[in-house]
Parts: sequence; C-alpha cells; structure tokens
Amino acid sequence: MTLPVRPETDRRIDELLGVFPHKGSALLPALYLVQEETGQVSEESMEYVAGKLGVSPAFVAGVVSFYTMFHREPVGRHHVQVCRTLPCALRGANDLMAHLKTRLGIRDGETRADGKFSLVSVECLGACDRAPFIQINDREYGPLDAAKMDDLLKRLE
Repeated sequence: MTLPVRPETDRRIDELLGVFPHKGSALLPALYLVQEETGQVSEESMEYVAGKLGVSPAFVAGVVSFYTMFHREPVGRHHVQVCRTLPCALRGANDLMAHLKTRLGIRDGETRADGKFSLVSVECLGACDRAPFIQINDREYGPLDAAKMDDLLKRLE
C-alpha cells in the first residue's frame, strides 16, 4: 500500500506512538499531522491512521466527523468558523453569519473560488463570554459585529 502521507509524516506519527501509553491516544495528534500535510483528512488517510494505531477505520471516521477542527474536504486559506449556539445566537451570530455570506460571496459550508476563504457555522467554540465568537484557522475573535468583522477581513485579504 502506498502511504497517503510523506515518509516524514509517517515517521512523526511513529514517534507519537512512543509518547502515549496506549496507541489509540495518539489519534488526535496523528490526524493533525495528516491534515497539516494534506489540508484534509481523506478516507484513505483515515484508514492509514487506523492501521497505525490499531483502531477501526469507523472509529477514526467517527472522531473526524465529531470534531470541527478536522476537514474531510479542503478548506480555504482562511477557514472562518462562526459559533451558532444559543449564547452567540442571542448576541448576533446569525446577523454576523449573514454579513459574512454577503461579504465573502459564499454560503455556509462553501469555499470561495479563489481558495482564500471558507465559511462554516459550528457548534460551541467555548467562548460564550465573548459572543458572538468566531475562529479563523487557529485564532479566536470575539465579540464581533459587522464593522469589526470587515476590519478583520481587510487585514486577511
């Protein structure tokens, strides 16, 4: 079987296996390594990781589908996640999402044709005190309104 990742990534996953007392505990960091290299976690890479860790591909798929930080499809260079849970919704997340759809020219779950931005609404990002809250890649922002969002997007463009 051909590796779905570079040999360097395979080696780094092997190193992870020595760090954790149970191979399965390396699942999240191994998935991060795969996604870091390929930009997504494909079906083939889930099977690869499952084999390396001695867990079922169905288990890995369940983990990938549960966590919003793993992407089954490639995302934009700036992956915008808007929290849609109640505290954020009550403080304007729906208006912010509508503004982003218009401003970026894409719908929830889409990536712009130029690959610069993707937009998705997600369940709780764990920052209710800063609602409405978004995450762009690994950076957090909130509270935001349309004007603050536009300033942020200008810096990213």
